[in-house]
Amino acid sequence: MGETDFHIILITNLFQTLRTFFANRNDVVVIADMMFYYEEGNPRKVIAPDVMIVKGIKKYSRRTFKVWEEKTPDIVFEISSRGTWKEDLQKKYLLYQDLGVKEYYIFDPEYDYLKDEPLIAYHLKNGSFEEVKVKRGRVFSPSLGLEIVDTGETLRLFNPETKNFLPTMEELASAAEELETENAKLRAELAKLKRRN
Repeated sequence: MGETDFHIILITNLFQTLRTFFANRNDVVVIADMMFYYEEGNPRKVIAPDVMIVKGIKKYSRRTFKVWEEKTPDIVFEISSRGTWKEDLQKKYLLYQDLGVKEYYIFDPEYDYLKDEPLIAYHLKNGSFEEVKVKRGRVFSPSLGLEIVDTGETLRLFNPETKNFLPTMEELASAAEELETENAKLRAELAKLKRRN
C-alpha cells in the first residue's frame, strides 16, 4: 500500500467511495492494491495499481486480477509518493497506455513531487494517452460520469448531477450517527407523549 498515512487514507477513501457509488452495479468492479498480471505465462509481469475500476465484468471477490481472463481496466488511479512518482509518470504511463486503459489519473497527496500540477489526467485517444487539462483543480471522467477534484488538501469525487461530493465512509458514518441520535430523541419524545396520555 501507500508509504504514508496520506497515501493509505486516500487510497482507502477512493476505494470505499467508489465501491459505495457502484454498489448497485453488478458489472462494475472497484479494486485496490491487488496483484494485476498483464502477460499470460509470465508471472513477473505484475503490477498493483492503487485503485482501478473495471466495467463490464462480474463482481466477486478475487485474489488476483489477470487481464487475459478479465479485461483491461477502464480507469486507474495512482497516488504518487517519493518512491513511485517517476514510475507513475514513465513506466506505468506506458504500460497502461499499451494495455488500453481509457483513463489514467496521478495524484500527489503531499503536494511535493508533482510540483506543476498535483493532479494529472490522461485519457486514451486513438491508442495513445493525451493529457487532459485540469481546470481549477477539476477534471471530468467520462467513464465515471464524475469530476475528479483536487481540493487543495486531498482528492475527492464530485457528482455533477447531484451537485455534491460523493461522501467518504467517515462522512457516511457520521451522518448515520447523527440520524441515530435524532431518532433516539424522537423516540424519547414519543415515549413522553404516550406517558402523558
